[in-house]
Amino acid sequence: MKNVLFVCSQNRLRSPTAEQVFASHPGIEVASAGLNNDAETALTSELVAWADIIFVMEKAHRNKLQKRFKASLKDVRVICLDIPDEYGFMDEALIHLLKVRAARHLPT
Repeated sequence: MKNVLFVCSQNRLRSPTAEQVFASHPGIEVASAGLNNDAETALTSELVAWADIIFVMEKAHRNKLQKRFKASLKDVRVICLDIPDEYGFMDEALIHLLKVRAARHLPT
């Protein structure tokens, strides 16, 4: 079982959508968090340590993640999905992008 973490800024739109979309994907456990201090679920070193794969939505998220959690990222694969902050929660276009860009990195 792989632990997959989805990360965006606020953990209100993109990463919670990804968490719901992949919640029933076989072979993985999913969670989501945000990098901002006022995120719904703020990213912690415990969550980073839990994850086998971390999907970030933007390059800026990857940079922030690497600066704040560098020591915890040694054995974690970080993948940037390049999904801008222009979608609502469970937006059909967002769901499509998530499935196209993330699914190929997940166990089948």
